Amino acid sequence: MHEHPIYLDHNATAPLLPEVVDAMVPYLREHFGNPSSAHVYGRQAKAAVDQARARVAVLLGAAAEELFFVAHGTEANNLAIRGVLAALPEKRHVVTCVTEHPATTEPCRQREKQGGQVTWLPVDGEGRIRVSEAVAALRSDTALVTLMHANNETGVLQPIAEVAREARARGVLLHTDAAQSVGKLPVSVEGLGVDLLTVVGHKFGAPKGVGALYVRKGTPVRPVLLGAGHERGLRPGTENVASIVGLGVACEVALRTVETEAARVRGLRDELWERLRARVPGLALNGHPVERLPNTLNVRFPGVSGSALLTATPEVAASTGSACHAGEESASSIITAMGVEPSAALGSVRLSLGRMTTQPDVVAAAEALAAAWKRLARG
Repeated sequence: MHEHPIYLDHNATAPLLPEVVDAMVPYLREHFGNPSSAHVYGRQAKAAVDQARARVAVLLGAAAEELFFVAHGTEANNLAIRGVLAALPEKRHVVTCVTEHPATTEPCRQREKQGGQVTWLPVDGEGRIRVSEAVAALRSDTALVTLMHANNETGVLQPIAEVAREARARGVLLHTDAAQSVGKLPVSVEGLGVDLLTVVGHKFGAPKGVGALYVRKGTPVRPVLLGAGHERGLRPGTENVASIVGLGVACEVALRTVETEAARVRGLRDELWERLRARVPGLALNGHPVERLPNTLNVRFPGVSGSALLTATPEVAASTGSACHAGEESASSIITAMGVEPSAALGSVRLSLGRMTTQPDVVAAAEALAAAWKRLARG
């Protein structure tokens, strides 16, 4: 086991930015107040939360009062989906996609169990929905379309703006889970045309345990949790001040650097792909060659399982999309939804780069993965 393997799992979580740590420390020590308290300690905490909210809003091109802090992306997605459905009880239909994260699919399945209806859009061979099929699924009783902006396994970007435009013309709300895209790409709520959008801090340098939900002014949504009137009554519970401060700083850093960092990481990702492809005959790309996150490379290694390959490559910390139950490995449903045979899909590995990734890392990772593949392929 290598003590410090090359970290290529940034879609799982990103390391904390140094600026984020520095900003958080005072709120873990001396600034300990409850933002709901009227005294000076509470006012200090509230001012920090307000500043962070403004920073998140600026990154997204939103108004500060349209941002609500939550604990994580799962909560944000549940609040968006279940909150809208609770606010629109007369509308019982939802449109989503077969490759969504469980934080979206599970609330949608719950809706089906409760007697509602869900249209599950398929994806094409490159992992994207067809706008025409999304539009055809819209009905008079459709409450919400919920589609992730970027897939967590393949990085594939969905045509959110096109679907949102058609949904809005029909009076249907659209939520996008932007957990993987915010901080990695420029993301604008107006550019996408969405009504609700999920932000997750730990995907771009903020701590785990904090996120945000953008709710366009006037969007009907009810709280999922019941309690006091925190977050203007939509999300009760005392705010996680230090982590919220960290999220705000991560957004401020992203605002300054997201375009240049995306270009840098895209170049490294493409170099990694070319180096692997030159050494591994039959290597295949999972997902769209262009419409995907700049940091994400999901590839299928022929003749081996992805988990076995990563076990044989301790120099690299990455992940597969497969699941292992009772000792039996199963292929990722994201990859098989694109029409890839399960036996081939088992060879998939997700390599996701980030701010800490360097060009020597890419060279070393490609060499290590290719060498491990050759050893395994020889049997």
